[in-house]
This record gives sequence, C-alpha cells and structure tokens, in this order.
Amino acid sequence: MKFTSLRQTARFLEKQGELIQISHPVDPDLEMAEITRRVHDAKGPALLFTNVKNCAFPAVSNLFGTYERTLKIFEPHLARVRSLVELRSDPGALLKYPGKSVGALKALVHALPIRAANGKVLKHQTQIDQLPMIKCWPKDGGAFILLPQVFSKDPDNGSIFKSNLGMYRIQMSGNSYEPNREMGLHYQLHRGIGIHHKKALEQNHPLKVSIFIGGPPAHTLAAVMPLPEGVPEIAFAGALAGRNFRYASKNGFFISNDADFCITGIIVPKKTKPEGPFGDHLGYYSNEHEYPYLKVVSVWHRPGAIFPFTVVGRPPQEDSNFGRLIHDITRTAITDALPGVTAVNAVDDAGVHPLLLAKAHERYLPCEKRVPRELLTHANAILGTGQLSLAKYLFICAHEDNPTLDVNDEKAFFIHLFERVDFSSDLHFFTRTTMDTLDYSTSQINSGSKLVLAAAGSKKRCLATEFPQGFSLPKDFLHPGFAAPGMVVVQGPKFSSYTQAKKQINGLKKHLQNQLFLDSLPLFVVVDDPGFARNSFSNFLWVTFLRSNPSHDIYGVGEKVVFKHWGCTEPLIIDARIKPFHSSPLVSDPAIVERVNRLAQRGGPLSGII
Repeated sequence: MKFTSLRQTARFLEKQGELIQISHPVDPDLEMAEITRRVHDAKGPALLFTNVKNCAFPAVSNLFGTYERTLKIFEPHLARVRSLVELRSDPGALLKYPGKSVGALKALVHALPIRAANGKVLKHQTQIDQLPMIKCWPKDGGAFILLPQVFSKDPDNGSIFKSNLGMYRIQMSGNSYEPNREMGLHYQLHRGIGIHHKKALEQNHPLKVSIFIGGPPAHTLAAVMPLPEGVPEIAFAGALAGRNFRYASKNGFFISNDADFCITGIIVPKKTKPEGPFGDHLGYYSNEHEYPYLKVVSVWHRPGAIFPFTVVGRPPQEDSNFGRLIHDITRTAITDALPGVTAVNAVDDAGVHPLLLAKAHERYLPCEKRVPRELLTHANAILGTGQLSLAKYLFICAHEDNPTLDVNDEKAFFIHLFERVDFSSDLHFFTRTTMDTLDYSTSQINSGSKLVLAAAGSKKRCLATEFPQGFSLPKDFLHPGFAAPGMVVVQGPKFSSYTQAKKQINGLKKHLQNQLFLDSLPLFVVVDDPGFARNSFSNFLWVTFLRSNPSHDIYGVGEKVVFKHWGCTEPLIIDARIKPFHSSPLVSDPAIVERVNRLAQRGGPLSGII
C-alpha cells in the first residue's frame, strides 16, 4: 500500500489487527516508554496513545515492533527498491531480467523530489513543550525526539541533491537548554550533517536545520539508511514510498510537506551546551557531553498530527527490525562495494557496531595450505567502508572453508572460527584509532582500538564442552562454565585499575599455561557475573564485546611480540569486566514497572497484551 501520511499508516495497521488505541491517561515521563518496551518484548501491536498527559497530540510507538509488521508497511515498494539496488550492482540485469528492471525503473521515477505548494504541515504552529515530552530511562537528561528526520544542506551547494537526511538525537528539554527556544543536537563523527556543520563553521555561518517528525514511514527509514555518498536520502525516501518526496520552502527552511511536524532552527557557530545523558541502543547510557545546539525558529504541524516515537535500549529493540530490513535491501550493494566479500553481519546482540562477522574469499596462492592473506585485504576494505568502519571487532573467515556457513548464526560462526584460528599469527590490532561515539569501553570518547581476527584453512582443534581432567583456576577466579563449545566464561575479582588487572590476568595465564589439553578451550572471557553471561549466547556477545577494548583487554597464554606482531597460544583471554569509567547499564524505574503491571491486570488497557 502507498502511504502518504502517518495517520493513514496507523489506520491500515488497525484494520490489520496490528495496532490498538490506548485511551487510558499515560505519562510521557518514563511510563510510555516502559509500556512500549513491554509490548515490544511480547511481540505485541503498535500503540496509539490518545490521552498523553500535558499534551494535545496523540503519539504512536512500536510501529516497526515486529519484522512481519515492518514488511507489511513497506511492501510492495520494497521489492522495487531491492530491484533498483540490484540493478546498480549489476547493470547487465536490465537486459537479463527485464521484468525486475521495470520495478526498478518505477522506483527510480519516484526518487525525484517534487517541489509543491505549501503542504498540510504548515497549517498550524505550536511550541516544543506542547509536544509529547517523552523520557525513556530514569537517568536521561530530559525528553528526546526519538524518530527525528534531520535535514541539512551543504553550505557550499544549495542543491537538494547535496542534502543530508539523518536520524540524530534531539534533546527537547533539560540541562541548560532554554525551554521552547533551544534543543540539543547530538551527531557522531562520521555522520553527513557533521560535514555540513564543519563547512558552516569554517565560513562562520549558522547552519539551517529542519527536523521532520512523522509522515510516510519510508521517510523515517530513509533517515537511517547507510546510502553511498552522493545519494540523497530524500530520493531514496521517494523510491521506497512509491511517491515522490514533496517539499516546500518557508522562511528559507526546507519543509517536508508530508511530515506531521516540522521544527526549523539554526545551529549557532562555535557554541555548545551539555547534551545527555541518554539511554542508548548499546544497552548503556551515553554520558553528558558538549554538543552543538539548535536555536528554534518555528514548530509547524499538520491537522490531526501524530507524534511517532521509539524506545532504544539493549538489543533487540524496535530499531533491530530497521537493521534487518536495511541488511535485506543492501545485501547485494555490500558485496558489490566489497568485491570478494560474500557476507557481513553487524551483530545486533553485541550492539551492532562493536562486532562484525564476515566471510570472504581466500584465493591467494598457495591454496593447498590456506592461511589468511586475501582475508586481510578484505578486512581493510570492510573497515574503510561507511558505517562498517565503526566496528571494534571484525571476525572474518574464508568462504572456501565452508560456503554454507551463515554469518547470521553467530554461535556456529564462532565455533567455525575458533576451530581454525592461529593465535600466533591471526590477530591484527589497530591501536589509538577512532571508535563509535556511543561506545564507552574506553576512558576517552571517540578513541580506542580495533581487532581483526582472521581464520582460514582446516580445523586446528576440536572444541571441548567439558573441562579436562585436572582443570583448575587460581583462587581469585571462580565459577567457570561454557558459553559455547570451547568458549569459557569465568568470574574474576572486581576491576580496579589496568595495573591491577594486568597482575590478575598474568596470574590466570601463569596458572593455565601448565595445564594440559587447553587447546580445546581457545577462549576465556573474564566477567563479573558469569551466570548472566552464560545464560544465553546473546548475553555472552553483549558482555564480551561491549565491555572490552581490544588493545587494553586482550591477553593470551605465552603472549609475545615478534617484529611488532602480537601473538599468543591458547587460550586467548578477554577481560570483559565492568571498568570504573564504563557508563551505567539501563535499568527501569521499579515504581514505573509496577504502574505498568497494574495496566496489564484484568480489565486494564494492556490486559492480554503483556
């Protein structure tokens, strides 16, 4: 179905039994987010809140709460966009598959933005504090806009084809922001708006920004698409919506005619204010930092506007379905951009950016004894590509060793890799490099390290599921157990400093190096709560790769440096204990949880749903 508005989308989902209305009074301060999380976890419907306290507008959440519902929203135009992406990857398909090409060409027609007379969004004006002031986690610095589409133009080129539409964090209240007149704007180093802002700063000019909220769902997805440089998101939005992006100009600002709300403002040059904290998609808070802020010029809304929002936190959340859909759309584009790479998985359970799993061809001779050579070429290409460059750990295997190995089956991939890795030669570190802004596994924001672990060739070991006879640990290390074959989780003493940690881990190494048969146990992960880390492979991934910085937290038995290359023998040890500088994990307010529990009792608005 072709959606021209958010309200039309809500009506469609309601008819499909995929949306319910909540008329019970709800508080945007923590309660609406807790309800949304609980309903999402129960794989429940989208929620239209029609009675938001201290607000004149309804709000909708969990629109994309299940992958099946997400597909319903974006089909049939999704197939056309896939065809367009495949056509770009293989132009010869135009002749080989003319039927598929017709769909791609239709999508291409809708990719051209159309300037139109003022849209419905310009019918009414309001103020920031009249919007649903949604706060998701107890330590959040204030209320945030949680599905914004932030539009900016290149200061050197006013063409809409040089524009950027991105989803950046917008803080509506709190900290030292002047109510209704200022809002926080948080973007990461690699984002498109950052390039525009840098140019504006060099010119000492304010940067005009428009924030669209709502509208056709395709516009929301376009704002998070990792598109190639030079491809404007508003063009992709039109192609995916099956309807050209319609825009207007008002007081020098770019306006999305189909949005529910449009906030216009300017980023004042060389001025910042504290932004955050914010409970983020890694499952931890992003701490308070200095960021640019927006001077609000106007707040427009259409008649009957609906305010959409999502809730982020430890995966999987609603944004996980966006990630899955993006992977589905761009699968051929990734392999086209990275020749020789056959599959990539940004692991959702590990927070997406901290861990990448990849397969690629290993064709460098001699093939009789396959070792990682070409894999390292592919690894460097992956780490130099778009948002893949944010990866902290990249585990890459040779496609030829098991062509059917699924990178999305994380446990199977880990088993395959740890059966083959040679710790003396296959670990490659990048130190003192940039890291994801949201990753707090180091003590300095945006700075950290990366590790490429490349494995190729025949099996070098069988992975154990039981400890060998005579296995033991030093007295400070307790409760060993298996997260998966060959992968041991053990409780260590509380982390105090890296100086102390090195002494503790060296004691563990010394104790292990004299024990027999540890080649079948190639990985040890030291944690604070081994029961939690072993409870599921998802927990294991989250703890291991969110709480470790490769250069600081990886050790190995017999470790040594040979011509500046670090290596070791089995086992490799990852220190994934909580460090004093780590940000706080996200925990719900118990009083809010109890309030939502009451809504789920018989006769309550959430009865039978959670």
